[in-house]
Amino acid sequence: MQSDEVARRAFWTQQLEAAYTFMFESILPYPVVECGEPFVSLREAAAQADVVVAFSSLKHVNDLDRLFYLREGQIPSFLGAAKQMNELGWVLRVEDGYRTREIQKYLGLTPKVFDAVLQRVMWELGGKVPSPEFMFRRCSALVATVPKFATHMSGSAIDISVVRLNDPALEVDRGGPYIELSELTPMNSPFVSAVGLRHRNKITALMRDHGFVEYPWEFWHYSSGDAYDQFLRKTGKPAIYGAVDWDPVTNVVSPMADATTPLNSEEEIRTEIEAALQRLSK
Repeated sequence: MQSDEVARRAFWTQQLEAAYTFMFESILPYPVVECGEPFVSLREAAAQADVVVAFSSLKHVNDLDRLFYLREGQIPSFLGAAKQMNELGWVLRVEDGYRTREIQKYLGLTPKVFDAVLQRVMWELGGKVPSPEFMFRRCSALVATVPKFATHMSGSAIDISVVRLNDPALEVDRGGPYIELSELTPMNSPFVSAVGLRHRNKITALMRDHGFVEYPWEFWHYSSGDAYDQFLRKTGKPAIYGAVDWDPVTNVVSPMADATTPLNSEEEIRTEIEAALQRLSK
């Protein structure tokens, strides 16, 4: 049991460090030539195509609605993936789509998310409280702390679960629920059951067949056309979707001018660590 715990900690550390390196060394400098494509509602697209797609009913941070949108050019691929899942007896459930600056900034600071990450990091450190710098490293991998590599802010990424077509309450086992924050979270985790791993691989192969690539460190995150996609597929091409501000009235997207500036300061993270420790001590 003790050796298993050591192996799980070592895997978690190795994977989160790899994710941090991916974000800052591979994605942050990756070229983006924003194409300016507008957003399309996934709800409306699925209804018009008569494809069964489910959507999370949960609110986002600050009681904001979840924004189930992708870019216009991604819609045929999204519908193709969802239709193929229907043919397999599955339903693609969209858990999250586009995130505004406000949503992305405060997502990682909400008590539910921040406390879960802090507890996991303290487990990693053998009970020690992490420094704000260390917590920033882990949040960068799990929540995305900079718009340039927060692909939900590009309108190019979706978080998904998969449920049964004949029983929407029954989720397809992927080795953990959305949103699992543990050594089970990376796509290739060796600690996932054989059934969970088989489903992860099958879903990922299906999504790839329709142009979406997986984020290697979260088994629910898929995107296309952005820096993740171009880098992971080694296309050598610039990303066409970057972090954007979106006007829902005009459906105009504008590239973020400060896309490489962290959304959360060290002081904000320090303050939240102190608040989280107070909450967890009760």
